[in-house]
Amino acid sequence: MDSKKVNLVVITGMSGAGKTVAMQSLEDLGFFCIDNLPPVLLPKLAELLEQSSNQLQKAALVIDLRGREFFSALFESLGMLEKNHGFHYQILYLDANDQTLVRRYKETRRRHPLSPDGTPLDGIRLERGLLEEIKGRAHYIIDTSQLKPAQLKEKIASRFSQEDQSRLSITFQSFGFKYGVPIDADLVFDVRFLPNPHYVESLKPHTGKDADVYEYVMKWAETKQFLKKLVDLFSFLIPHYHREGKTNLVVGIGCTGGKHRSVAIAEFLNQKFQETEQTRVAHRDIEKNR
Repeated sequence: MDSKKVNLVVITGMSGAGKTVAMQSLEDLGFFCIDNLPPVLLPKLAELLEQSSNQLQKAALVIDLRGREFFSALFESLGMLEKNHGFHYQILYLDANDQTLVRRYKETRRRHPLSPDGTPLDGIRLERGLLEEIKGRAHYIIDTSQLKPAQLKEKIASRFSQEDQSRLSITFQSFGFKYGVPIDADLVFDVRFLPNPHYVESLKPHTGKDADVYEYVMKWAETKQFLKKLVDLFSFLIPHYHREGKTNLVVGIGCTGGKHRSVAIAEFLNQKFQETEQTRVAHRDIEKNR
């Protein structure tokens, strides 16, 4: 075996959750992509990649239940790649809630692969059970229920771009608990204990990005004390994440609707750490009910 090290991304997850979009996104990032490869053929792929003349160092595979008779061999094959060929692999799992998946199937008029003669929901529930183990072993989980294809592509690019891979990329994401906790968050903080601008008539229509709302959230003693403790926590955690080789950290900041308090806190944290870390801010629910 030569000294070439190949980074392999295995794309899997629920049918209809966006695996094709994910594969296209990685292809745009320079990955050599293969759709629906049976896991038992992974060792043969490793040999081909090692012998390739164009020095392929990045590959992405879509593996799903279309090849379910081979699916149980996935972890055994991945282990062989890591042990015998020195491959570094990551599993990207795409998910979406049942309601979203049913709607997507109805819009495309497709039948679910596990329920060709039944309802889409029957197939979705069966598939979710069959994929439970691989979801538990995934390195990255992205819930696409609220994502448009362009937004999913942005997430993929953020996680797998080769630019500055050695640095930790931190995303401070605001959200509303009423819409659910982000499934891809590594850490989640609840700021619903802070005074709520929603009940101030002049502030209610605005968001935490607006100066008046931001200043209202920040002026309270409990906000200042909370942020001091939170900054101390991140100042402790970040060097440890660097040492462990973590490249992506998603921090969820949640309030009731994801419009005022969580947005302001996420904006503060992004501004606080952007000079020393690679950070970005995202507001998942800021436009809901506006």
